[in-house]
Amino acid sequence: MIEQSQKYKAVKEVNEELGYSIKFLCEIIELNRSSYYKWMNKSKTDRDIDNEELLDSIKELHVSVRGIYGYRRIAMNLGRILDRNINHKRVRRIMRENDIECIIRRKRKRYRKTTQLHVSENILNREFKADKPNEKWLTDVTELKYGNCQKAYLSAIIDLYDNSVVAYNLSKRNNNPLVIKNLDLAIAKNRGSSPLLHSDRGFQYTSNRYNKKMKNYGMIHSMSRVGRCLDNAPMEGFFGILKVEKYYLNKYDTYEMLEKDIDDYMYFYNNDRLQKRLGKRSPLEYRRSVA
Repeated sequence: MIEQSQKYKAVKEVNEELGYSIKFLCEIIELNRSSYYKWMNKSKTDRDIDNEELLDSIKELHVSVRGIYGYRRIAMNLGRILDRNINHKRVRRIMRENDIECIIRRKRKRYRKTTQLHVSENILNREFKADKPNEKWLTDVTELKYGNCQKAYLSAIIDLYDNSVVAYNLSKRNNNPLVIKNLDLAIAKNRGSSPLLHSDRGFQYTSNRYNKKMKNYGMIHSMSRVGRCLDNAPMEGFFGILKVEKYYLNKYDTYEMLEKDIDDYMYFYNNDRLQKRLGKRSPLEYRRSVA
């Protein structure tokens, strides 16, 4: 069993590192939000308190200049107002965590260029309920670190019917073979299925090879809108759960250690982790009970 304090600590880390809201993180791991805030108030450091005070100053300045200052100019002005040195990187992090943006001169997001992109509409349209198995699948890739800042990439597919992990694939490279192999694994376990598959617009999912593979399987492709991560919210939620309940609680010196823990967690999630939405049953237990 994971101690409550460890869950609180993991929620705090995911919020600070990835920017997910406290409300969202508490919901996906079924934590009481008020209890989390009580824990936070008990464990606040001087740095936490200073960040809260700095956030108030940032908000006040942002409103007073009608949002025209970016984080560098905010830091410069606050340095004069507060008569102290304000690190612009710290200001940038606080602004990002609290969705405070400059209204002008926003930098365009850089996307990896690919040829002959296949872009689909958001057919799923946030309809995150499925009436039967293999009707609606979600997929995405997340980054995990091990060793001396080495990176691994986890591709996963979940079924909206029971939140089960249909297939997953871990690799040291974030490329087309990573997601194509995972798609092949999912279909191999579910012969004859041709679900709606929803993804973001990552370079792997818009490639010729991936779309040719989907057509061969008779699948329909749905894609999130640009910059709308909530279009794939259950998938984001699953990765959040995995990181809170396993990844952030351990240190991985080798790729093999990380791979073993991912395998262990996927089995636990599908077979043993009870979910309130499924009548307090695990995904595969729910699937068997209604079959």
